[in-house]
Amino acid sequence: MTAAELLISVMWLGLTAYVLLAGADFGGGCWDLLAGGTRRGAAQRALIEESIGPVWEANHVWLIFVIVLCWTGFPGAFAAVASTMYIPLTLAALGIIARGAAFAFRKATTELVFRRAYGAAFALSSVLTPFFLGTVAGGIASGRVPPGIASGGIVRSWLNPTSLLGGALAVALAAYLAAVYLCQDARRAGSTALAEAFRRRALATAVVTGVLAACGIAILHADAPVLFHGLTGRGLPVVVVSALAGLASLVLLLLRHYLATRVTAAIAVAALLWGWAVAQYPLVLLPDLTIEAAAATPEVLRVTLVVTAVGAVLLVPSLVWLFALFQRPRSAAGERAAQHPGGR
Repeated sequence: MTAAELLISVMWLGLTAYVLLAGADFGGGCWDLLAGGTRRGAAQRALIEESIGPVWEANHVWLIFVIVLCWTGFPGAFAAVASTMYIPLTLAALGIIARGAAFAFRKATTELVFRRAYGAAFALSSVLTPFFLGTVAGGIASGRVPPGIASGGIVRSWLNPTSLLGGALAVALAAYLAAVYLCQDARRAGSTALAEAFRRRALATAVVTGVLAACGIAILHADAPVLFHGLTGRGLPVVVVSALAGLASLVLLLLRHYLATRVTAAIAVAALLWGWAVAQYPLVLLPDLTIEAAAATPEVLRVTLVVTAVGAVLLVPSLVWLFALFQRPRSAAGERAAQHPGGR
């Protein structure tokens, strides 16, 4: 494996982490939107807020990581994507900012009218942001971002059948991951009712996602033939892994094995992402920009890999500890202390 291939593999690992972690955060916002009225949806929103609160900012580290690696290691590809896709990328960035600000302000305010306004901003941006990011992925995968500065159409590059499919799949997958993760969070919190509610949502979203994927076959065949042939050729084993993991997730949800479902659901989504990478290999951008041609000089690649390795040693254990810390079940005494920090 060359240095360029190693770097793009590391970048894809970072993208996978972002999809699985920040994707679930976006999905939590989707369920916040659909939780119901102020009283009826209060318990669901409280669980979503508690699950997202400790980690939502940490999850965006992965997006920054991917952007920096792409900018440093594959500057030509980065310039092509950023200049052609600046409309959906700008909308996604605004969505991330609005979502984070609304999430923080809703927790800090006590007036119902402002809580509702902030909640609506948080929920809507949680739906729109993954949609726009999905349209970017669809435009790249369908070959609508050619090499060069703004060489592709700034509108048709992301408003096309494959991009719209990518946006819809991104929202559906985010909602699915969030529902699966929240099942276990509800069980850990001791709420069987909430676990069942999110279990039903996870099952329904899995079906919707499956229908979208099935419809996507015809869309890709007509609109993105290179990607279609890659997914049905070299990438087919990875797609099969995704499908099998998705079916296993359905079975585990029916059996209420929520912790195991988290693993299989993550595998299903990650395999879908890696199926795209395998299908398009060795191209970075269609029709003919390869990994090696898009890469920076060998010296830059080597330094970037070394710095990334050092950063991983410092960062990854901290993130693992963060997630492990907030996934531990709380004792009754701990719950009382959290609710009454000043004592009795």
